[in-house]
Amino acid sequence: MLSEDKYFRDLSEAELWQRYCGFLDLSIDEFMGIQEELLMDQIDRIADSVLGKKIMGERKPKSVEEFRQMVPLTTYEDYEPYLSERQEEALAEKPYLWCHSSGRGGTFKWVPHSSEIVRKMAEHYLAGVILSTSNNKGEINVAPGLRILAIVAPPPYGSGYIMQAVAQSISSQFMPPLEDTTREFEDRIRKGFLIALKDGIDILGAMSSILVKMGEEFSQQTRAMKFSISMLHPKIILRLLQAWLCSKQEKRTILPKDLWKPKGILAGGVDTDIYKDDVAYYWGRIPYEIYGGTEGFIYAMQSWNKKAMTFLPDMVFLELINYEEHPKHQDDKDYQPSTVLLSEVEEGKLYEVVVTQFYGMPLLRYRIKDIIKVTALRDDEAGINLPQIVFQRRVGESINLAGLAELDEKIIWQAIANTGIKYADWSACKEYDQNQSFLRLYIELKEHREAGEIETMIDEQLKTTDTDYRDLESYLGLKPVRVTLLTPGTFRRYIEEKRKEGADLAHL
Repeated sequence: MLSEDKYFRDLSEAELWQRYCGFLDLSIDEFMGIQEELLMDQIDRIADSVLGKKIMGERKPKSVEEFRQMVPLTTYEDYEPYLSERQEEALAEKPYLWCHSSGRGGTFKWVPHSSEIVRKMAEHYLAGVILSTSNNKGEINVAPGLRILAIVAPPPYGSGYIMQAVAQSISSQFMPPLEDTTREFEDRIRKGFLIALKDGIDILGAMSSILVKMGEEFSQQTRAMKFSISMLHPKIILRLLQAWLCSKQEKRTILPKDLWKPKGILAGGVDTDIYKDDVAYYWGRIPYEIYGGTEGFIYAMQSWNKKAMTFLPDMVFLELINYEEHPKHQDDKDYQPSTVLLSEVEEGKLYEVVVTQFYGMPLLRYRIKDIIKVTALRDDEAGINLPQIVFQRRVGESINLAGLAELDEKIIWQAIANTGIKYADWSACKEYDQNQSFLRLYIELKEHREAGEIETMIDEQLKTTDTDYRDLESYLGLKPVRVTLLTPGTFRRYIEEKRKEGADLAHL
């Protein structure tokens, strides 16, 4: 019996809820108490290590306040070359595993993790599973024996390690099997869906945009579905027949929700809120959002109402830089911005997230370069007395127009989605016309439209989506959006070209 199986066997529903989802009942003082206790333990563990002394110096902080005053904010360069070369002798404790980032800057960043954080991560992912499948507080709609279709990158990516940790904690069937790492990613996903056709799905894990694209392609392909020998199984045939009957009753093509009835859909990424209705249309459930990263696996998650997210108290120590301090940092690279704790944030403001690893790992006051927005100081509907947040963007990944509007991926993506146009993919950048800046949108359409028509539609939606954008046209004297239409297959050809060059999965 795996470690978490026994809790589902021995505990009542109320006790299970408290074990996995009890963090939602914490007061802000209780939250900060857990943070302080774990931080002081962390300082004791790493003070005498090579990296501990390099970052903290010879003097050991005796309080949270001293820690924040004495220890500088850090970036990955402060830990080089120890982490990129995985020099474990520089760490306070031998790590349980090393995972790496997606390498957005062109190179991977390796981060060590202890067995304690891996155990915590598995518990919190199970909390996400429970919350994704519930509509009310206290509901437990899952049990050991979970059938999980995971469309995620394998280890050493963090998402792959999360799946491994869950598999080692609770009885479950992963599709495709986690040990099957020999095939290309697309082949593994096809195998996963074939298994799911036979055995069904309880939990689905993927990025929301991927689920929407798969739903679109699924809908198109089922028009000309061809049977293979591998599909000649009684369970598969019955599932396909039931799906066909359901689609005929509603006079449409077969959708994934006709084949499967997942209890929960766990998603991550900036696109979850944008595509939640589309995911529900194709897959039958609103996706449940988790915010995480390489440095701490899982930082925050939604409650059962699937709205804003709540930070977890025991994954990393949290500090936040008011986004208003960023202009000072851009003007002076040596400037050390001040931070606030979660108990000090203000509603409606943007913050850059700073984390300190717990459980003996080396990252201290580390800038993960994520920007979050505090949407509220509590969730009255769910009775949660902790700040509510959404992931907004990465640091430096925004387009500033005339010093008035700052457009990030989420804002542009939402505006495109709101137009209802059918497209394959898009990219955007900032360009200039006689010293005046504008947004250049490169988009590959799936329907015939004129560039000028798309420009007008995006412009109208940006005015609705972003309040700072509304005054741009009168201020600049020109339309701030210009569109370049790409030929069909542009993004597919680009991916194929990069794959031939050896690009990693995460870069595609």
